Amino acid sequence: MSRSLSKGPYIEVNLFEKINQLNKKSVKETIITWSRASTIIPNMVGHTIAVYNGKQHFPIFVSDQMVGHKLGEFVPTRTFRSHVKSDRKTRR
Repeated sequence: MSRSLSKGPYIEVNLFEKINQLNKKSVKETIITWSRASTIIPNMVGHTIAVYNGKQHFPIFVSDQMVGHKLGEFVPTRTFRSHVKSDRKTRR
């Protein structure tokens, strides 16, 4: 179920304030956040946002095609280790 249109998109308050401050100063800095559920809005375009993936902060450069998506969609949370055929431990 999507969010109500009367409420608008979910954006963490601290993240929104930091982006507005940087836009007023016209400075491009990396913004660190843990909010993977925040929606990308047009004010964020051109900024680099470091989103936490459970282990480290993963920097993402926000482009205009990302507007409307969530920050967590662009950060991988799981590392895939390939299937090894010659592994003898799994055959036991």
